[in-house]
Amino acid sequence: MPGARSLRQSPLARMPLILVLAAITSAAMLIPALHALAQDNHTVARAFGYSGMLGLIVSGLIAVAMGGNERREASDLDNLLSLSIAFIGLPIFLAIPFYEGLRTTTFLNAYFEMVSSFTTTGATLFEKPGRLVDSLHLWRGLVGWMGGLLMWIAASAILAPLNLGGFEVTATAEPGQGDGQEGRFQRAGSGRRVWQVTAALAPLYIALTGALWLFLAIGGDRPLVALIHAMSTMATSGISPIGGVEKAGSGVGGEAVIFFFMMFALSRMTFSSDTITSARPGLHNDPEFRLGMLIVLGVPLLLFSRHWIAAVGADQIEDLPSALSALWGGMFSVLSFLSTTGFESAHWDAARSWSGLGTPGLILMGVALVGGGVATTAGGVKLLRVYALYLNGQREMERLVHPSSVGRAGARSRRIRRHGAFVAWIFFMLFAMSLALITVVLAALGIEFEQAIILAIAALSTTGPLTQIAGEAPIALNLMAPMAKLVVCAAMVLGRLETLAIIALISPSIWRD
Repeated sequence: MPGARSLRQSPLARMPLILVLAAITSAAMLIPALHALAQDNHTVARAFGYSGMLGLIVSGLIAVAMGGNERREASDLDNLLSLSIAFIGLPIFLAIPFYEGLRTTTFLNAYFEMVSSFTTTGATLFEKPGRLVDSLHLWRGLVGWMGGLLMWIAASAILAPLNLGGFEVTATAEPGQGDGQEGRFQRAGSGRRVWQVTAALAPLYIALTGALWLFLAIGGDRPLVALIHAMSTMATSGISPIGGVEKAGSGVGGEAVIFFFMMFALSRMTFSSDTITSARPGLHNDPEFRLGMLIVLGVPLLLFSRHWIAAVGADQIEDLPSALSALWGGMFSVLSFLSTTGFESAHWDAARSWSGLGTPGLILMGVALVGGGVATTAGGVKLLRVYALYLNGQREMERLVHPSSVGRAGARSRRIRRHGAFVAWIFFMLFAMSLALITVVLAALGIEFEQAIILAIAALSTTGPLTQIAGEAPIALNLMAPMAKLVVCAAMVLGRLETLAIIALISPSIWRD
């Protein structure tokens, strides 16, 4: 194939992933630089313009220096290591123009903001949107959008061949090792595979973002607000320049459009067919999507069903509009936190009133922990792992009634409920231990225990808005001690990469293989 031959001969396929990412982010800095220049904000324009040009020059010089050397193509583990370094080290570079443009914060705060954006967590130290100018809000949204695209690409090009990121549930090999399956992924070197996946997914990602931006702008949002909300929805970062979509001009119509686009985070089958979790084709047969929609529809119904039944019994038909508002607020917010986006509906207050619960934020923490689909931009535990444990539990209950029975499912389902459920349970235990460890460390650093739990869940599930909605009062992130901020940064990176990927990086046996 001509395309495969050109990729094989291209020096880009042999360049370190971290160097390519540095060059791309440097070029992206020119976007807020031009925006600030158009707004006559020359301080911010210079900060981004100088940083972007410096990054391009340094990246270019390194690329030229490495271009004359014969290098082997990076392996999957090499790219996984570069991905880890990118989430830890690249925000240092991304924070430079943000720090220089704002000038009223510390560099640690700027680094925290960039880690939160790049990992698509969306937690912010700047609770008042007016603290940042539009160009800085644009940079936060753009960094989050690039982080979401990076994870979309890395899921297929790096994590899937290593059976990580949720792919270990359906694979036959151990996590961190390839299984040599044909057909699901093109047989190519790791560097070429990255560019093949990028060529396939990046245009789709850009097109979906552009379409959502257009719909929100038509609905009444300011162009900048519509763009940032569109990027945040596709990246599931929950970043907003106005404090949330409930304050946007598009209203319920804008929420409905965002609701539809958030479904892409429930299953990769919504936009691709290279992640097969069911023997029968079609999105309606995908267990991840079906489980996700069951949660999205079931939880809001449980939240206000008691009040709705009481209203019908008393013949209070005039409460029907408020009941529908509560149902919509619950559905939107549940899907938003299930996809780890974290947008709150304008009608969420109505849903909380109908639920009668003192702390409905606990429910949102639960659905955020479950997370979205495998190979999407969503974080959390992932729906496929939950489904594997469900299949295993269902089979065990059948054996309680009929101990000698034989499972009726096919080979694929048997593998998921045996090997897949075993690996999923290991991941759950690792996730729980990580959650406990981070909570204890944050509590030891002076944070209240309840707030420490919320921070740990928000960081590990990459759902930053939980810090403002899950507790009785919003958490003032800017008042945390510097060491606590670094711990939360480490937790956000851990939640984005997942524990199994970190174990694969530090396992000597996997590197020897």
